Amino acid sequence: MKFLSLIVMWALAFSAHGVDLYVYGPGGPAPAMKAAAAAFEKASGTKVVVTAGPTPTWIEAARGNADLLYSGSEHMMSDFLVMLGSMLAADTVRPMYLRPAAILVRPGNPAGIGGLVDLLKPGHRILVVHGAGQVGLWEDIVGRDGDITTLRALRSNIVHYATNTGAAKERWLTDPKIDAWIVYNIWAIANPGIADVVPLEPHYRIYRDCGIVLTERSRAKPEAQAFTRFLESDQGRAIFERFGWVRRDAEAAAAKEGF
Repeated sequence: MKFLSLIVMWALAFSAHGVDLYVYGPGGPAPAMKAAAAAFEKASGTKVVVTAGPTPTWIEAARGNADLLYSGSEHMMSDFLVMLGSMLAADTVRPMYLRPAAILVRPGNPAGIGGLVDLLKPGHRILVVHGAGQVGLWEDIVGRDGDITTLRALRSNIVHYATNTGAAKERWLTDPKIDAWIVYNIWAIANPGIADVVPLEPHYRIYRDCGIVLTERSRAKPEAQAFTRFLESDQGRAIFERFGWVRRDAEAAAAKEGF
């Protein structure tokens, strides 16, 4: 409530300026980011234009007017810093939320897949993404065993490596012989009805993040800074959690409990 009051005060000071914010990033976090942008606009009067998708589709536009970029993983954020160099304010990179990798199966789970161990058995047809925020995601998952036979078993069942999750979704929808898709849980939430979610066993479960970074042009722009604070406010957190993201802040919890 305190934060929203500050937003309203800030809006009274700046809304007359008609300032828009331009935000770019990948498709995975986009449903949560767009919902947060709409809520922020409603509270502050500042319009936030979110452009989402594979990086090549928006990178040139971002060079021209981006105020903020958000990422779908740490390595993606690092790639942004390399691609855009001094345009980004590297010291403002802020990891915000995590989402777990999971197994998506056909509605009703007709193949009876209960976890990764089932995907290691011969006969399954698996879809993975090798690009965007999921470079080598399946390798990180099965690599936790430290057993090359586990990786061999999974790889022998992978039938398609999509370049990004949008392309993987298209393959999932057009190839019903694929019975499992290793991806993040959020894709089932954002696309209800196309798949059920089977959580990975805790031993295999890994997370990757959504982070945010200011551009140098927006470093001193109060609207941009207010939006980044909103993303991590209680209201922003509730929005991201609605789309399957999590944030466990062990240091904050310990401080609150006096440890």
